[in-house]
Amino acid sequence: MFKIGTLLFLAILAVMGTPSTLAQAPATGAVATSGALVIVPAYGEVTQANDQAHATFMIEEQNKDKAVAASQVNKKMKQGADIIRQADRQATLKTRGYYTYPVYADEATRPPSNKSRTLVGWRVGQYLEVTTGNLDGLAKTVAAAQSVLALNGLQFGLTDAARKKLEQQQIEATYRNLLERIGAIAGAMGRSTSEAIVETVDFDGSGAYAPAAAPKMMMRASAAMDAAPVEEPSFEPGETSLSMRLVGRVKFK
Repeated sequence: MFKIGTLLFLAILAVMGTPSTLAQAPATGAVATSGALVIVPAYGEVTQANDQAHATFMIEEQNKDKAVAASQVNKKMKQGADIIRQADRQATLKTRGYYTYPVYADEATRPPSNKSRTLVGWRVGQYLEVTTGNLDGLAKTVAAAQSVLALNGLQFGLTDAARKKLEQQQIEATYRNLLERIGAIAGAMGRSTSEAIVETVDFDGSGAYAPAAAPKMMMRASAAMDAAPVEEPSFEPGETSLSMRLVGRVKFK
C-alpha cells in the first residue's frame, strides 16, 4: 500500500508541478509588453474661413469680319477691366485664353470630308482672372463687371498667409492626436506613457501604414451670363479644410 500511495503522489506532482514551478508561472491573462513595437496611426483636421476669391470673367463676340469681332472683344474687355479696378482697388487682374475661331454655315452638322465648308464669320473671345481679398465688396464688383463681361466661374480659397497658418495648425492637431492615441494604447496595455518612446513619425502616412487622405477641394460657385443692368449676386465664401494622416512607431521599454 505504501508503494502504491507513493507512486500516486509522485504522479500528481508530475502533472501539477512542484511548488517552485508554480511560483514561476505567469498569472492568467498577463502579457509581457517589454520591448513591444506599436504602429500608431493618427489623424488631424482643421478648418479656416476662406478669405480670398478667384473670379473668371469672359467676353465673346461673333462677326463676319474677324477684325470687327476682335475689336469688340478688345474694347469690352478693357471696359470690364477698368470697371473692376475702379470697384476693387485690392484686386489683381490676369489676362488669359484669347481665342479666335472660324464659324461655318454647316457648323451644326458635320459635312462629308470631300465637301468644302462655307465660312460665315469669326468667333473671338478672351478670359480675365481676378483675385481679391475684398469679399465684402465682391458682389458689388461682380455685378458692375457683369454689365460688360460674363462671370464664367468663381472659386474661394485662402491667401498664402492664411494657408501657412492653417498648415501649422494641421500639423499640431495631427501630432496631438498621435499623443492621445499613444496614451490610450499605453493605458490598455497597463503601461505608463513615460515608458513609450516614439521612434518614427511619418507625416506622409506612407509605408502602407495608413492611406493618404484625399485633399479637400475648395468651395466653388459659378454664375451664368447676365445682361446689363445686373442685380448684385449672393456669394457664400465657405471654408477650407485641411486634413492629414501620420503614422508613429512607438516602442515600450
